[in-house]
Amino acid sequence: MKSRSSHRSPVTSQAGIAALVLALACATAGAQQYPARPVRFIVPNPPGGGTDLVARIVAQKMSEQWGQNLVVDNRAGAGGIIAVEVAAKSVPDGYTLLMAHFPLAITVNIAKVSFDPVRDFAPVTLLATTQNALAVNPSVPAKSVKEFIALAKSKPGQFSYASGGNGTSMHVSAELFNLMAGVSMTHVPYKGAGPALVDLISGQVQASFVSVPAAVPHIRSGRIRALAVTGPRRSSLVPDLPTLSEAGLKGYGSEQWYGVLVPRGTSRATVQRLNQDFTRVLGQPDTRTRLHDSGYDVAPDTTEEWFGHFLASEIAKWADVVRKAGIRAE
Repeated sequence: MKSRSSHRSPVTSQAGIAALVLALACATAGAQQYPARPVRFIVPNPPGGGTDLVARIVAQKMSEQWGQNLVVDNRAGAGGIIAVEVAAKSVPDGYTLLMAHFPLAITVNIAKVSFDPVRDFAPVTLLATTQNALAVNPSVPAKSVKEFIALAKSKPGQFSYASGGNGTSMHVSAELFNLMAGVSMTHVPYKGAGPALVDLISGQVQASFVSVPAAVPHIRSGRIRALAVTGPRRSSLVPDLPTLSEAGLKGYGSEQWYGVLVPRGTSRATVQRLNQDFTRVLGQPDTRTRLHDSGYDVAPDTTEEWFGHFLASEIAKWADVVRKAGIRAE
């Protein structure tokens, strides 16, 4: 009895090759057509705040570029956890994006969460940054960072600082300052940055780490005195203010940042396409002007790899501050 041949016929081989070519062509066409429908951009804050503002500036430009809407979906609550959980559980098809921002690096260090920002997401790009200003009430007799540190050391426990709540940028920036300067200002948390700024102006607290965009009008009016900014470079809104690193706390750095993540498993082609499109939008003069005028700097590096490393380093950095300062979730 003759054994069956293990070789396929030429017709069968040709059919298989044709099917493979067709599949590759379809995949290529699908990548080229992306996005074929509106894309959801989950933002972990309510409308009207800084995170929402950055999201809407870039979403408008992305929508114009695509001819499809990038729809901002505000999912506030639980310190941003709700939004991240929704995004993490979404289908990794490129039609759900997450606006990741600074509090994410704190939340994962002070709260029990069901996600890992590095494990469960793929980085797309950093979009923008802004920074805080170390500001004091004008009644505080310190005109520089060095003078303020000396004053705080001479009166331990007598200086208080306001923040918008536990784990906020205002809070952890101040605790990093406490650790690096060797002072012990008392934390006074408020339900939001607005009430904290009001009590700084009125003198109920002596200091605060206020976002630069919010601080500028009050710096100019003389209602608060800014001593330095917290970022690695000077702010274009208040260029005369030194950085804290320049002012004596060498190596100090704290910035609020905003970037884009997608669920892990999103195709490499889609991630690359998103990175290219966001980078193109961030390079447009009107986008840069709108962000600048609102108090934000376009990201210094927009590559996927850089943002991935940056996110991991931020989580590790603030984990150390959280541990040393004993920060807990509210």
